[in-house]
Amino acid sequence: MDVRLADFIRDTPDGEEAQAILRKCVHCGFCTATCPTYQLLGDELDGPRGRIYLIKEMLAGAEATTVTQAHLDRCLTCRACETTCPSGVEYGRLLDIGRKVADARIGRPPRQRLLRWALRRTMADRRVFGALLGAGRALRGLLPRALAAVIAPRRSAGAWPAPVHARRMLVLEGCVQPALAPRINAAAARVLDRLGISLLRAPQAGCCGALSQHLDAQDEALGFARRNIDAWWPLLEQGVEAIVMTASGCGVMVKDYGQLLRHDEAYAAKAARVSATTKDLAEILAAEGASLAQVAGAPRVAFQCPCTLQHGQKLGGVVESLLLRAGCELTPVADAHLCCGSAGTYSLLQPELSQRLRDDKLRALQAGQPELIATANIGCLNHLQAQSEVPVLHWIELLDDGAVGAQLP
Repeated sequence: MDVRLADFIRDTPDGEEAQAILRKCVHCGFCTATCPTYQLLGDELDGPRGRIYLIKEMLAGAEATTVTQAHLDRCLTCRACETTCPSGVEYGRLLDIGRKVADARIGRPPRQRLLRWALRRTMADRRVFGALLGAGRALRGLLPRALAAVIAPRRSAGAWPAPVHARRMLVLEGCVQPALAPRINAAAARVLDRLGISLLRAPQAGCCGALSQHLDAQDEALGFARRNIDAWWPLLEQGVEAIVMTASGCGVMVKDYGQLLRHDEAYAAKAARVSATTKDLAEILAAEGASLAQVAGAPRVAFQCPCTLQHGQKLGGVVESLLLRAGCELTPVADAHLCCGSAGTYSLLQPELSQRLRDDKLRALQAGQPELIATANIGCLNHLQAQSEVPVLHWIELLDDGAVGAQLP
């Protein structure tokens, strides 16, 4: 696809990147077949090919309208289209650029701006989010049923092993996960401890920046990235092997730090090293070659592979292999490539579409009559849990609960 960029973006880093991405697109339309919003709405402009056309026109200087913005907003950023694309079009990066340009040229009504600001302020700060969640739990009985359903009950994290091993790794605690599901990171620490690896926390690190990246605040997202790099750097210099991600959405973002900060002279090299060092927890366990102890009872499990794991990080099948090795029985899940509708704040900004996608996903997950649904991302977990007929948990909790431990071969 050829495009002549308008003066406002020509010869800029965003313009050069967008032009390189657009040139890869051959209009084949394979992406449309795997796009969740196109399947729901049947509108070409609510599929990747249509949105690419809208972005191309906007970057070429055509008038950008609220209609353009609405079609871009309805994208889940699931990146299923990238998995399908035979030409390697980096649609996710192009969408980030398109949304940034649309926001600058069109703006948003005050109510939308306020909502997006409030979401960033409350969800990206784990202290604020934790306080609000605590208040919600205390008042849960007084809340409307729909709101009460998304407030997860408190669960004990359990003990975090002391850092006694020579091998050490870092974990990103995240922003909402410590309050919503503190057991996830603690379970990861216990499983890794059995492998002779101590999992460390860096209190100065916080939100990965993905929330801001997708809410018209990309400079803020880069600020979060720099803060996390500063928090992790001394430990990396001291020999920490990896930065472990237990939320696949955060993993995609942190693995992109090197790309996002490549023009920052002060952080480019550090960001590249952080990205190269970052691993999803499933990658760590798979690489260890450990023999996982069998999960008691060999439960029937439906695994919901988050978009950020299978499309963003290209790690589809890794968790499934670990669960099978641990003795779980995996039930079939139709259309496993489709998004559950969580997608960060999408469930709050596009509730109708999000709920339709969740209903479809739960039908697919529950069709095989599983005892449990497992996932790899806190947003998917909380979104599905609100309506699921069976318990939903992070896959590492299942290994931690059911296995006596993992022994080195």
